[in-house]
Amino acid sequence: MIQLGQVSEIVRYPVKSMAGVPTESAMLGWHGLDGDRRFAFRRIGDDSAFPWLSASRLPELVLYQPMGLDNSGGEPLPTHVRTPGGASLELRSTELDAEISQHFGSPLELMQLKHGIFDEAAISVISLATIAGIGREAGIENLDHGRFRANIVMETERSEPFLEDEWIGGTLVFGDGAQPPAVSVTTLDLRCVMVNLDPETAAKDSRVMKTVVRLNENNAGVYATVVRTGTIRVGDRVSWVKEGR
Repeated sequence: MIQLGQVSEIVRYPVKSMAGVPTESAMLGWHGLDGDRRFAFRRIGDDSAFPWLSASRLPELVLYQPMGLDNSGGEPLPTHVRTPGGASLELRSTELDAEISQHFGSPLELMQLKHGIFDEAAISVISLATIAGIGREAGIENLDHGRFRANIVMETERSEPFLEDEWIGGTLVFGDGAQPPAVSVTTLDLRCVMVNLDPETAAKDSRVMKTVVRLNENNAGVYATVVRTGTIRVGDRVSWVKEGR
């Protein structure tokens, strides 16, 4: 078992492509962090394998901030959304549907996905070292972590970027308990134009993705699947166990 560092940030993204919700702790269940990516807007009339609206099609979506807390279904879910204009609308309201549909230019409907809607796997992890390295090479000071939309941001003992690549095929263990939560690192996180979007303004900066392509073949961070459930907390030590040990 190799000590990698500690958990620096935990973030849920309750609504696909909307802003993230940082938290000090979260339950890691079999379908990722409880409350993560449980809602998405579907493009009505789109029968493709991926009918969900993302910020790659509507960049302003990253400016919508999920709010409120409803635990009645067994996991934390938002009740409202703060719009870029400052209004607080109910998440399931026709007003929010209408506003986002108008911006997109085509009808949408909000859907709740019991097990979440993920691109590759239920958990995404990236290190502060990787984010800093990308920002440094791109010429962007203090690159916003939210561009990478990771569930877990780690502060690692090593400082070189893209060290996550070495974790493929192993297990990340969080905390020091007798049966601590753990995830199996399955694949690299192949990036899309989402990393070009400033989470605070939705402005595009192509330097970010170009840098990731140049430095690491467009990979930054890793995806993982859950192998042991439990609560993850900011500050938890993170260890890596090689497969087969």
